[in-house]
Amino acid sequence: MSRSLASILAGTVLSCALLASLPASADTLLVDRTRQATGVGVPARGMSMADVEARFGAPSERLDPRGGQKRQWPTINRWVYPTFTVYFERNRVIDTVANRATASEIGPKPAIR
Repeated sequence: MSRSLASILAGTVLSCALLASLPASADTLLVDRTRQATGVGVPARGMSMADVEARFGAPSERLDPRGGQKRQWPTINRWVYPTFTVYFERNRVIDTVANRATASEIGPKPAIR
């Protein structure tokens, strides 16, 4: 083995050992929190706006609709609840996204208002 290759390998091993000795820290990921939440009901894809409001109550905020300028661009409505945001295409649920619990939590950016 050449001298330069041996010094590179030794440096790599030393770097790994130093990194392993550092205290571990981790960010809270939104996806981890949503995986832990069991039994938390969210609107299912295909539910109507009336069904969502009947089951989950009135949203804390109804954001302005987006899209709809052309026929092939359907209007998207967004309702914000304390723990999730519901996205509707016309009047049917297309997706539900968990909201951040804290500002330090890493996850999707807040909805554009």
